[in-house]
Amino acid sequence: MPGDGETRGEKQMERWVTSVQKSNGETSYLSTFGTARMGGVWLRGGSDGRSWFRGGAGGGETGLESASKAGCYSASRSRSTLPSGEASMERLLAQLCGSSAAWPLPLWEGDTTGHCFTQLVLSALPHALLAVLSACYLGTPRSPDYILPCSPGWRLRLAASFLLSVFPLLDLLPVALPPGAGPGPIGLEVLEGCVAAVAWISHSLALWVLSHSSHGHSRGPLALALVALLPAPALVLTVLWHCQRGTLLPPLLPGPVARLCLLILQLAALLAYALGWAAPGGPREPWAQEPLLPEDQEPEVAEDGESWLSHFSYAWLAPLLARGACGELQQPQDICRLPHRLHPTYLARVFQSHWQEGARLWRALYRAFGRCYLTLGLLKLVGTMLGFSGPLLLSLLVGFLEEGQEPLSHGLLYALGLASGAVLGAVLQNQYGYEVCKVKLQARGAVLNILYRKTLQLGPSRPPTGEALNLLGTDSERLLNFAGSFHEAWGLPLQLAITLYMLYQQVGVAFVGGLILALLLVPVNKVIATRIMASNQEMLRHKDARVKLVTELLSGIRVIKLCGWEQALGARVEACRARELGRLRVIKYLDAACVYLWAALPVVISIVIFITYVLMGHQLTATKVFTALALVRMLILPLNNFPWVINGLLEAKVSLDRIQLFLDLPNHNPQAYYSPDPPTEPSTVLELHGALFSWDPVGTSQETFISHLEVKKGMLVGIVGKVGCGKSSLLAAVAGELHRLRGRVVVWGLSKGFGLATQEPWIQFATIRDNILFGKTFDAQLYKEVLEACALNDDLSILPAGDQTEVGEKGMTLSGGQRARIALARAVYQEKELYLLDDPLAAVDADVANHLLHRCILGMLSHSTRLLCTHRTEYLERADVVLLMEAGRLIQAGPPSEILPLVQPVPKAWAENGQKSDSATRNAADWWLSHWISQLKAENSSQEVQASTSPASTGLFSPQLLLFSPGNLYTPVFPLPKAAPNGSSDIHFYLTVYATIAGVNSLCTLLRAVLFAAGTLEAAATLHRRLLHRVLMAPVTFFNATPTGRILNRFSSDVACVDDSLPFILNILLANAAGLLGLLAVLGSGLPWLLLLLPPLSIIYYHVQRHYRASSRELRRLGSLTLSPLYTHLADTLAGLSVLRATGATYRFEEENQRLLELNQRCQFATSATMQWLDIRLQLMGAAVVSAIAGIALVQHQQGLANPGLVGLSLSYALSLTGLLSGLVSSFTQTEAMLVSVERLEEYSCDLPQEPQGQPLQLGTGWLTQGGVEFQDVVLAYRPGLPNALDGVTFCVQPGEKLGIVGRTGSGKSSLLLVLFRLLEPSSGRVLLDGVDISQLELAQLRSQLAIIPQEPFLFSGTVRENLDPRGLHKDRALWQALEQCHLSEVITSMGGLDGELGEGGRSLSLGQRQLLCLARALLTDAKILCIDEATASVDQKTDQLLQQTICKRFANKTVLTIAHRLNTILNSDRVLVLQAGRVVELDSPATLRNQPHSLFQQLLQSSQQGVPASLGGR
Repeated sequence: MPGDGETRGEKQMERWVTSVQKSNGETSYLSTFGTARMGGVWLRGGSDGRSWFRGGAGGGETGLESASKAGCYSASRSRSTLPSGEASMERLLAQLCGSSAAWPLPLWEGDTTGHCFTQLVLSALPHALLAVLSACYLGTPRSPDYILPCSPGWRLRLAASFLLSVFPLLDLLPVALPPGAGPGPIGLEVLEGCVAAVAWISHSLALWVLSHSSHGHSRGPLALALVALLPAPALVLTVLWHCQRGTLLPPLLPGPVARLCLLILQLAALLAYALGWAAPGGPREPWAQEPLLPEDQEPEVAEDGESWLSHFSYAWLAPLLARGACGELQQPQDICRLPHRLHPTYLARVFQSHWQEGARLWRALYRAFGRCYLTLGLLKLVGTMLGFSGPLLLSLLVGFLEEGQEPLSHGLLYALGLASGAVLGAVLQNQYGYEVCKVKLQARGAVLNILYRKTLQLGPSRPPTGEALNLLGTDSERLLNFAGSFHEAWGLPLQLAITLYMLYQQVGVAFVGGLILALLLVPVNKVIATRIMASNQEMLRHKDARVKLVTELLSGIRVIKLCGWEQALGARVEACRARELGRLRVIKYLDAACVYLWAALPVVISIVIFITYVLMGHQLTATKVFTALALVRMLILPLNNFPWVINGLLEAKVSLDRIQLFLDLPNHNPQAYYSPDPPTEPSTVLELHGALFSWDPVGTSQETFISHLEVKKGMLVGIVGKVGCGKSSLLAAVAGELHRLRGRVVVWGLSKGFGLATQEPWIQFATIRDNILFGKTFDAQLYKEVLEACALNDDLSILPAGDQTEVGEKGMTLSGGQRARIALARAVYQEKELYLLDDPLAAVDADVANHLLHRCILGMLSHSTRLLCTHRTEYLERADVVLLMEAGRLIQAGPPSEILPLVQPVPKAWAENGQKSDSATRNAADWWLSHWISQLKAENSSQEVQASTSPASTGLFSPQLLLFSPGNLYTPVFPLPKAAPNGSSDIHFYLTVYATIAGVNSLCTLLRAVLFAAGTLEAAATLHRRLLHRVLMAPVTFFNATPTGRILNRFSSDVACVDDSLPFILNILLANAAGLLGLLAVLGSGLPWLLLLLPPLSIIYYHVQRHYRASSRELRRLGSLTLSPLYTHLADTLAGLSVLRATGATYRFEEENQRLLELNQRCQFATSATMQWLDIRLQLMGAAVVSAIAGIALVQHQQGLANPGLVGLSLSYALSLTGLLSGLVSSFTQTEAMLVSVERLEEYSCDLPQEPQGQPLQLGTGWLTQGGVEFQDVVLAYRPGLPNALDGVTFCVQPGEKLGIVGRTGSGKSSLLLVLFRLLEPSSGRVLLDGVDISQLELAQLRSQLAIIPQEPFLFSGTVRENLDPRGLHKDRALWQALEQCHLSEVITSMGGLDGELGEGGRSLSLGQRQLLCLARALLTDAKILCIDEATASVDQKTDQLLQQTICKRFANKTVLTIAHRLNTILNSDRVLVLQAGRVVELDSPATLRNQPHSLFQQLLQSSQQGVPASLGGR
């Protein structure tokens, strides 16, 4: 039998040689190249050491064998004469494959591939890949609702996988048992068989885990199934090999036949596997229709419980990305849950264990998370070191190709080193970035949590809402930038030092010339960066001023339109914008200089180094040129980045100090504030003894002094006094919201809290029911009683969803009276023992006020103790005690009959300064939120510079360095011909061309940067101007329906994006796109074979980036969506802090903050994880290209075709491919996201409705000479479908007549004025002024002739003069005169005169004083018609009386329309108009209407004067 086998082997060998000769048509191929391959076959030994063919490893040489050897030697040139030890790799491979050392891994054997190549490359490698990928899925969490057995498809795949893990082991039996069954050496067969068995065992386990997870409903991951089918070609080729060798021809050998049968079984099992995947069977309904997340199931937990391979490849993100690709990431709950160590509850617990009051924040953060962060430095160090492997191995590989003297194994090692260095560097850099992100999120969770907790504990010294929001937004983000900057701060100098040393190794001292140039540019760079930072801060100041002005403008838009100030205030905004654009211009042109330097520097440094090197008499080689180029690019990174890194550290320090300052503010401490002793008498609820309070700890603001006050249980205590006398301060002092400088405060039952209704009602963005319940359980009976007592039933019946109606931001969808009553209802529902009520009756009409007094304050609350501040003294007749306050002192207390007559008719000198409002102005929240966003955008632009120039995985290139590619593409081309020696004239010619190209590139870059900057500025100016004009011209209905925050967002974050972030990213995108095209052109021209790799890589790249972008877009959207509630919650908390504490709701609000933070952290974590998911895939694609280039270069070198210059050029560019690919995706994604801002601005600039302007009639400026007003059948509906607010109103007012307008809440009083000023256009009917139809007039023409004192005083931040006279039409004397007539001159003088700052929203004045200032504003106008809309609700009655006299005197010969809730203010009117449900029901003189027994006016009058009949007697 052996003899027969050998004979057959010889025949086969002869057939094979003949076929090779025939197919090539010439014998020379056989003698040089073919026999070298043939030698690989000929020398192949059997498993027993005998050759399959005669002569093998141990037999004598035949003629064929000698020829073969001769052929090998001639083919491999010098390789056969290598010294021993230099070809160890070839020997190892030859030993494994049983081939010759000359050609260790033959690709072809006869008509099929070489068996060794098949087993190692086509079988063992795919199996290894399958094992790795399967291991990634071993940690997939089991599905909680898994009950059903898996589908037939899964079962078939599991069975096939199990069999495929057994077959390779069975296949080893015929190989191991004598006489051996070939076709390869035993070592090769065992290696391949074991790898296959391990791979399929791993795959079987992975399939079992997946079938029991949420993947069990589908076919599982596609990649896993495809990789499982990769070994199929190797099986087919081995079967072919057996067929060609005649394994089934007689005589049959048991070993080969058994192996062939097992091969066929393996193919059958693979076919069954494919069938199980293609036709899974199971339920008929398609999987896509199943809910991705069952109702009761939260999404999977991120990362926890995953295998380490899954960690490295981010396989655990697959379900999230699948949801993103299907468009199912609609809400934050769809995102995978946070890993345990990132959960806010866990972070709060860890951080709190290291934190105590008064500790340093950085120390607590270090103890909690610092050690973990510092160990990441090791990852950074190894990653940086691996970054240098690229240039080093590039140098060695190009040297190998140039010299051609080294063994092939060295070339293979260099290529493998390049590939594995790139892969390992990619994985380490990626993991470093990911872990730093996680540490940042941990610190962020801890910092935001401690900031909120501190907010809840703040004492009276509170920062403005905007400042607190700034800490939460800008400062916390800046502080966390430290995490990125710290390791860079030591990593960059290290990188610089190593790069310089390696440059010295390459070009000797020639590098000094380039280094000097680079170092000279560092201070230039620093100066530019400093100037940019300074300009940036100044620009942000102007931006703050502009956004603040816009915020105030939006909050008072109704008053602005009534007064016709759109142009005046629009001009103020434009002036702020002009100053902002001035700074932006400086920044943009400095940025252009920066970009120019970045782009030009590598080219210029390269020129200087190479010229110096050549002039020193050295010869340039491909090795030196490309290694030096790669190193120069590495040198630029640290030099450019270092200023930004230092800047990031300094910013973090500044922000840390600001946060620390906030955390060091004194806490609200009830234990120290209130006396621990009980009241002296059991019946006493409240005692104050010699108590001195102040709004600030040193007592510089107005102090409140109470020498002695004792309040018994169940008493109603009234508090009266003039505007700014300290009534609200007294209530704040009882509630613990002031600093107690001395004295005692004793409150009985303190732990139960207070019922608190503040002067400016605090309403949450929630339903009316939620606002009233305020966290307390729903009690239907109590709730019904509260609604009745607070007169809310009528209002709820009108609202579309009753008490389930969502009230807007700060309750903006409600009227002032409704807000006050809901705030009162909330306090009443809490059922407290002590109630502090700060003027809840001011905003409601007389009828409702009467109802509230009798049903609520004297009804439901009759068993509680009540402290009631009010200016409406008639309601205090039923009080037990009345306290009289003046200038912060309690001057008298006694029964109402004693105190009320003392409320003086003539006001004394005004108190020095108005009290601070104890409720923060909520508009500040919006203003600072937008400030935060604009800060963040502006800051991001500097961080993106940092990010875009941070080292790619190879540490070589950055998108910024390829900023306009022509120069970068041509720079390395000149050294290519240097393979042959040239004369000095050649060198000069090449250097001249090189320098010229570099110069042109530099010029193009400069031109592009400057033009881009100019275009940006023009676009920024135009977009803002159009937006502002359109918004100011929008009708009031638009502002009613649109939250202020939404409009503000356009003016802050969207404008900031268009100004700064979008141009920056767009610039990078264009540069990356140009760079990538150039790079592909270079690779294509240098190594055309590489173009074959591009289509599959392009397809993978396209799918990866599309998969990423779909999810990234949604995650960014959800990130923004979950951030707003976090800020709103903080602003809400600050605004309603006194209410929260009084009702004991702080714990609930802290829990709510944890919940909101958790949702936002989910989005932040998922966003950073998906970025790393993309990054690792792009890095590996870059590594694949580098490996392919190295492989192609080696193959070409073997064939003597390789050009070292082109290979070096291609490799030097390929090393930067990863940075370019990831830069292109991220810049494209960001540009796509940021173009939404342009879209949003354009939406407002083009699509906003505009006020109907009317026709400019030629009437002259003083066209309104008489002041006659006539309404003719006017009908007004706010929206189609709603009942008419005015329903056929007809009346006429004579010139100079004083008309009072009264009616219950919602009767249409304010609607009359809206129609008169054309804020709303009537559905039908018309209004005439002096006989002129107002619908024919231009709005400016109409409103300039009317004056109004609005119900809610509108003041903007600025001086008193700017507020009184926005258009600057009056002299100072006129202004002072108006102030005196409103009794405000002393207050204004104490504030610094007309140039005194009023603060945001006029915060430095009390509410009553703000109303008086609005009155002074009206006194200055020369209008013939004055409208007063309940303008004196917040001033005391005596002041009100004086003001009425002033109005009578000043407007004696003018028409005055007065809307009043206090009916005594209109009893002196000529006539009274009574409205009901939008219709005129009565119109006559007050005396006539009072004498009609059943008139509506008479009923209203009786409601308002119950208990004080004498108060109207003298009127």
